[in-house]
Amino acid sequence: MKHSPDVHSRQDARLTVNRREAARMLGISERLLWTLTNAGEVPHIRLGARVLYPVKALNEWIEERTSGADR
Repeated sequence: MKHSPDVHSRQDARLTVNRREAARMLGISERLLWTLTNAGEVPHIRLGARVLYPVKALNEWIEERTSGADR
């Protein structure tokens, strides 16, 4: 049974990313991301010892902080 491309892409979409992936997405160092995380400035979820970053929340966080003539 084949899945349509639309269904497959939704299955592959991740809800969260790890520290390395989040830093890469934001274009900052992991160290700066960790500083922002510990200060409570960047959206994150703590699950035991793991810290994960919700992709949707990161996108919204960036949108809220975007400035310029187009906004």
